[in-house]
Amino acid sequence: MSAEAKQRAREAARRRRDSAHAALKATAPALIASNFLASVPLAEGSCIAGYAAIGSEADPAELLLRLSGRGHPCVLPRVATRGMPLVFNVWQPGDELVPGDHGTREPKPDAPEARPDIVLVPLLAFDAYGRRLGYGGGYYDRTLEKLRNEGNCVVAVGVAFSAQEAQDLPEEDFDARLDWVVTEKGAKAFGLVAGGQA
Repeated sequence: MSAEAKQRAREAARRRRDSAHAALKATAPALIASNFLASVPLAEGSCIAGYAAIGSEADPAELLLRLSGRGHPCVLPRVATRGMPLVFNVWQPGDELVPGDHGTREPKPDAPEARPDIVLVPLLAFDAYGRRLGYGGGYYDRTLEKLRNEGNCVVAVGVAFSAQEAQDLPEEDFDARLDWVVTEKGAKAFGLVAGGQA
């Protein structure tokens, strides 16, 4: 797919996400949290990487609040160096966030770093095979590749509205696939693990 065609796909996906967010922003966070906790396997003490939602992204704040309350350490991503994998800093609900690159909100740079076991991933679109359409910066692709190459298992969970599902998204060699996607309608595992409906 050409860069121009991929950009058109992103624009169409953003419009679908904007519409879903407008309709579901009040109810989706709690549903996403419940669907994640009912479906995604969690080892005791697993470290969870979330994100501070911006724009019309599906918001994982309620899920992070519940996970933290169950004793799971949480981290948020920070762009330490442009074009490099993300760094994850320890965060608890209520901790102050500071402005980051690309309009994001991040933990303070002096917060301790930690390696996540599960990474919640924002997206523009996903498909039935775990492919994800991101924003074009490649940060999550580089980050997941680095974490997976380190040898320890890491699980990538897309957080989305069900309306963000698309058909046969384009895939390039460097694109990192999702292991799960969780929406307001359910959760779905990709690959060999059976999951519920997303």
